[in-house]
Amino acid sequence: MLRFENVHKTYKTGTDALRGVTFVIEDGEFVFIIGKSGSGKSTLMKCITREERPTEGMVLIDRFNISKMSRALVPILRRQIGIIYQDFRLIETKTVAENIAFAGEIIGVPKKRLNQMVDIVLGSVGLRDKAQSMPLELSGGEQQRVAIARAMLNNPKMIVADEPTGNLDPETSESIMALLLEINRTGTTVIVCTHDSNMVDRMQKRVIEVEDGLIVRDERASGYTAVVEPEQPALPKSMEDEFDSENSEEKESDKPLPEFPPNRGEDGK
Repeated sequence: MLRFENVHKTYKTGTDALRGVTFVIEDGEFVFIIGKSGSGKSTLMKCITREERPTEGMVLIDRFNISKMSRALVPILRRQIGIIYQDFRLIETKTVAENIAFAGEIIGVPKKRLNQMVDIVLGSVGLRDKAQSMPLELSGGEQQRVAIARAMLNNPKMIVADEPTGNLDPETSESIMALLLEINRTGTTVIVCTHDSNMVDRMQKRVIEVEDGLIVRDERASGYTAVVEPEQPALPKSMEDEFDSENSEEKESDKPLPEFPPNRGEDGK
């Protein structure tokens, strides 16, 4: 589904945001991208949606090199990717249904079909009764559900979520992540950029950690922090000597038994 091959990104300021990033995400995976502020993870996410173009290397989606695609094709790419933002990015002057339908209107979906699609995705996020509400009449969690419904409208192969729970309380955050997990179970690839360490630890999905523009960790079924196996404590010197002594002395029961009958020479002696 998604492949980064030796991706570098250097901004005009001279900042090296990515320094040779390589990884593969398969169809249907659920992946967390984590890292401190300034680590390069936001640039990595922008390379997926073609908001940024790599300075060097390739980003491929379904084996197509999006790094080299023309600007005219970028909107077509984004129809295949559902994008969810931390700040929701809803149009305040449009109703919930109109906000979701807007994504379909841009690509020319017939009105009757579009209304059916909007109803389906609103049902999937539990907001059918809010179809005619305005965004500012909704809670933060409800607004994020509208954003998820909008991302789902074109049945994308992949959903990219940038800090989707950043402005939400823990309980609402959990419901949003549960919704993304349910979408993933239908076969959609989900990539989530987050600082929510508790959620990452609880979900135990694949984790790609970025630091100083490099991938420093890529683990499956992992948490926000890498698990380090504890070292065995060293024995005190006196115990070491005793242990070595016990294992070096041959016990009587461990000695080989004598051959029977004993070997004799040709003269019988």
